[in-house]
Amino acid sequence: MLKKLASMVSAVATAGLCAVIPGVANAVPVSQANTTIFGPNVYVFDTSMPAADVQGVARNIFTSMEAAEFSSNRYALLFKPGTYPIDFNVGFYTHVAGLGQSPDDVNITGGVTVPANWMANANATCNFWRAFENFAITPSSGTTQIAVSQAAPLRRMHIKGGLWLFQVDYSTGAGGWASGGFLADSVVDGQVLPGSQQQWLSRNSKWGSWANAVWNMVFVGSVNAPADSFPEPPYTVIPQTPVIREKPYLYVTSAGQYAVFVPSLQTNTQGPSWGASPTPGTSVSIDQFYIAQPSTASAASLNAALSAGKHLLFTPGIYQLNDTLRVNNPNTIILGLGLPSLIPTSGQPAISVADVDGVKIGGMIIEAGSINSASLLQVGPAGSSASHASNPTFIYDITIRTGGPVAGKNDVGITINSHNVVGDQLWLWRADHGSGAAWNSNPTKSGIVVNGNNVTIYGLFNEHHEQYQTVWNGNGGRVYFYQSEIPYDVPNQGSWMNGTVNGYASYKVANSVTTHEAWGVGVYSYFRDAAVKLENAIEVPNYPGIKMHHLTTIWLNGQAGSEITHIINGLGTRVYAGSPTTAQRQTWTDFVGSGTNPPADTQAPTTPGSLTATAVSSSQINLSWSASSDNVGVTGYDIYRGGSLIGTSGTNSFSNTGLTASTTYSYTVRARDAAGNVSAASNTASATTQAAAGDTQAPSTPGNLTATAVSSSQINLSWSASTDNVGVTGYIIYRGGTQVGTSTTTSFSNTGLTASTAYSYTVKARDAAGNLSAASNTASATTQASGGSGGTGAEWTYGTSSASSTQALLWFAPTGFTAQYVIVHYSTPTLGQQNIQMTYNSTAGRWEYTASGVNSGNVLTYSFTYNKAGAQYDTPNYTWTKP
Repeated sequence: MLKKLASMVSAVATAGLCAVIPGVANAVPVSQANTTIFGPNVYVFDTSMPAADVQGVARNIFTSMEAAEFSSNRYALLFKPGTYPIDFNVGFYTHVAGLGQSPDDVNITGGVTVPANWMANANATCNFWRAFENFAITPSSGTTQIAVSQAAPLRRMHIKGGLWLFQVDYSTGAGGWASGGFLADSVVDGQVLPGSQQQWLSRNSKWGSWANAVWNMVFVGSVNAPADSFPEPPYTVIPQTPVIREKPYLYVTSAGQYAVFVPSLQTNTQGPSWGASPTPGTSVSIDQFYIAQPSTASAASLNAALSAGKHLLFTPGIYQLNDTLRVNNPNTIILGLGLPSLIPTSGQPAISVADVDGVKIGGMIIEAGSINSASLLQVGPAGSSASHASNPTFIYDITIRTGGPVAGKNDVGITINSHNVVGDQLWLWRADHGSGAAWNSNPTKSGIVVNGNNVTIYGLFNEHHEQYQTVWNGNGGRVYFYQSEIPYDVPNQGSWMNGTVNGYASYKVANSVTTHEAWGVGVYSYFRDAAVKLENAIEVPNYPGIKMHHLTTIWLNGQAGSEITHIINGLGTRVYAGSPTTAQRQTWTDFVGSGTNPPADTQAPTTPGSLTATAVSSSQINLSWSASSDNVGVTGYDIYRGGSLIGTSGTNSFSNTGLTASTTYSYTVRARDAAGNVSAASNTASATTQAAAGDTQAPSTPGNLTATAVSSSQINLSWSASTDNVGVTGYIIYRGGTQVGTSTTTSFSNTGLTASTAYSYTVKARDAAGNLSAASNTASATTQASGGSGGTGAEWTYGTSSASSTQALLWFAPTGFTAQYVIVHYSTPTLGQQNIQMTYNSTAGRWEYTASGVNSGNVLTYSFTYNKAGAQYDTPNYTWTKP
């Protein structure tokens, strides 16, 4: 994303970083760092590991991720309490966090840096998607550099020195561009130097001093903030944070167990939640969480865990979801490690939250899929009415992404229907670059629609959507810091008209709203493809309860003749060129409405008309209707099937997916407005889904077939899923060209084989109509030599075999459930009792551990402890004699 620098930083010099790395006696090998219950992309370091090795792992990850803007790789680097004399950089999709109760429990004494070298001129405007949480940095140079833009939050950090929010371009001595960031619940002992950083939100933090500002610096509940001043310098200062619950975080208890700490709800606070005393709150044991891994988690297993009262902890990776994750229990926690991505594949929301108290969701990317979703994250169903003032739902560090890695589609990023919801650092991004980033390829209407009352957001970054970026229909809303670029790729003015008005305001407060307040609002234009004009950056009603403070418009770049004509409601001068300064930047200090509040709205919208239902496949019916009207404004439509509410829409169309072939369904639609008035039901429209038998299209070919010998008589197969125009119903497995079995999943175990024998396999996918795909690649494996043992328990299989002359491979495979962890207990006459966390082998579909010191003739006694649905179970003892 292109930004235009408004303030340059003159020659600045920095000292090089050099950390001395001592040896460690009795060190635990760093190879064990990613063998925990969190899977292979989470590295858990402790001070017994050689510091040079820990540093090497972190540096290797940075090498692969420095410029990997749209990579599918994800990593979390977690540090147990202690001091680490290491120095490393942090790239894309990397989450660095301490596992102490306090940030000072983990101290990295070399340096943790975000450089901006992969783009020219130290440009950090694309340094997105990374996170820093709950540790201290004692930089050997005296200064920590975090040159980032959106979606790179710093939380619960203690910087024992200075902090730079940009990087110097040493070829010119000027500051490289940087654009937008977030610091919360943190302490910086020295000076914070934004330099060329254009805008920034700091909440509940403190520092020695703050150096400068460029366009929009907002401070909420922070200590030693500069004096409120606008427009020069552009400092917006709110002394106290009205309501906050700091983000929950993973830590290790004094007993050495993993847990998640949930900070308490606090009001009217200033400064960090920690320091002289610990952060108040409660601890939740890790066994109350379903630990999701991309190789094993599905929408079905995740929803089963939610229904059972579990919290969710997503480990790094990409999660393809064919159903909505439904959060119906109050106080549910959903956290991500390593910036996991959730992608809905059937045009549904990725997550929907019931109208309940106290849900906490944070630390993830929710991406639009190829089938259009009405909303990607829905908080509360349409018409939610309960008050949650004493226990609000919080959403933290969420990226909504449409396009970039792939061309996705959605109408709205986040829809908030519940009252009292609090957002803390949200980036709602329609991609302006990357795969499928074009006006008709990755369409979205709005980043966020707020229908609930008394919703508060700290740090709303909302960019490039094709209509209003933000739509606010609820009363009592508050926004502290707003950064918004309107779309770059408008093809022409005619494509971007709001009736007779040029363009769609970025920040739109509905005419029915009588109370709303915002601080530090910046709206920026770069009309790259046409000379397009936007009439107003901000549109709000003219009522006394509407208050907008410290507003800025910027012309970043664009075609000659492009402009933002006004800042708010026809007020403010246009921005239209890079120079002079007044052509590039305009400001408005305070807007307070002066009109008379309207009478209460009791008039319902008109009835939606001409509802039609059209079956487009054996599993999907599309609905459309003529729009309703309202004396104030229609905010959406509720869709009913057979009298039951099944969804909502912000437009006059809806797609109902996941239906049964050759089945008739009937629908009605009702319109609603911001006051909660609901229209009469539309006419009833019915349609019958198409018959599956008419399907003649074969599924795609299964890919990446692998074969792994797990014993002398068993080979496990796995492959990547096929797709189909209607739906894949299963797979046929062939060995040597002969069918040997079927599977409804993407794995199969071929048993009863002969030891030391090679076997070759292929797989074909099939659908309900009987169409078969082409055969997959051929995968071969040779069964292990005889001499192993194994068997079947009540809900598991297990086994042991020789791995070398002095090693034994022990394995454990759950049957019909996903184990959160497995511990093997083993001993021989010459070994003491060993208790080892096993590692999950996703290819073989089992947990494994290779035991050393097991010689020929040794009798190995072993058993397993495993976790199922939050409870712990033990197997009987087994024995095996090594040949």
